[in-house]
Amino acid sequence: MACWRHHSTLAAVTALALCLAGTAAPAQKQYSPGASDTEIKIGTTTPYSGPASAYSAGAVSATAYFAMVNDQGGVDGRKINFISLDDAYSPPKTVEQIRRLIESDEVLFLVNPVGTATNMAVVKYINQKQVPHLFIGTGATVFNDPEHYPWTMSWTPHYASEGEIYARYILSAKPDAKIGILAQNDDLGRDYLLGFKRGLGDKASTMIVSTQTYNTTDPTVDSQVVSLKTSGADVFFIITIPKFAAQAIRKAYDIDWHPQEFVVSVGSSIAGAIKPAGFEAAKGIISAAYQKDPADPQWQDDPEMKAWNAWMDKYNPRISKSDYYAPYGYNIGYAVVQLLKQCGDNLTRENIMKQASHLDMELPLLLPGIRLRTSPTDLRPIKQMRLVRFDGSRYVLFSDVLASD
Repeated sequence: MACWRHHSTLAAVTALALCLAGTAAPAQKQYSPGASDTEIKIGTTTPYSGPASAYSAGAVSATAYFAMVNDQGGVDGRKINFISLDDAYSPPKTVEQIRRLIESDEVLFLVNPVGTATNMAVVKYINQKQVPHLFIGTGATVFNDPEHYPWTMSWTPHYASEGEIYARYILSAKPDAKIGILAQNDDLGRDYLLGFKRGLGDKASTMIVSTQTYNTTDPTVDSQVVSLKTSGADVFFIITIPKFAAQAIRKAYDIDWHPQEFVVSVGSSIAGAIKPAGFEAAKGIISAAYQKDPADPQWQDDPEMKAWNAWMDKYNPRISKSDYYAPYGYNIGYAVVQLLKQCGDNLTRENIMKQASHLDMELPLLLPGIRLRTSPTDLRPIKQMRLVRFDGSRYVLFSDVLASD
């Protein structure tokens, strides 16, 4: 009997072991630096000072969004620690601050650092460190290069594609246009020009009568605007950041030059460009948009816009509701939170990037028909825009959704 009991016990133990082996063990939490059971640390650089300080409203708004999320318990119980540093739109300062975020603060990933030249200064370093460099605040084509920069993903629709959209519109609406261009003297300006000339095709050489450039360290662009008027241009294409867009619009108005003006989306903020230039001076300007304009009455009953207005009143009162970068930062925050939810308890840098390269989501303040979509071979989240015209108080949509290549 003792022998039978021994074999019986062995059989029971074996059966129990087999049963346990067949039961899935709970998935283990996986963390890279910057993540823990209680915190997710992310970082950015933005120009709180310097010539592009208007852009800082985006980081302020994203910070406010994360504050709301933290008040609601965080993401899967983890609070977001968003470290936002000033780089003054200066590439050397960006290098210093990005190194601090990665090596000292040890953030899990970077989100929406602003600027073309500033991101160019750090993109190789960030990719060598294999830190996700997500939703960056530039539409330069160079940043959609998964082969060379697999850890980098833009947010802004590509400048070249947006430039092509304006060119196609001009060809259809004013085929005999004489075009004067003011362009920032860096990759931002060059990318827009590349797409614009591509859109004009073989007519570019005859339709463009003058191109003037400026550096972001220049005090004004007054002399360039005067030169463009002298060229006889009747279309003025303004490829600038908000500070210089405001100067260009105002100067053209003051010297009694009234061409059809186009301002690129990154320079078209009502708060950052239109209001400083003067609403009357800016009337009739055409730009492009991919997010809802809070000033547009068609959204007054939109549930997502109502939620945004309530959030602005409670969490983001220091930023004007007319500021382009208030809904921009809100959308960035929303996308980051959805991405983190997709990652679950696997908060490794590798999984962050894997999930970021397989996005397919709607955002509350994108225009209808526009959504975030990425793939491992195309890391541009936003590829569509619509044309808008400033009517003296707000931007009014006047085109269908236009896709970019």
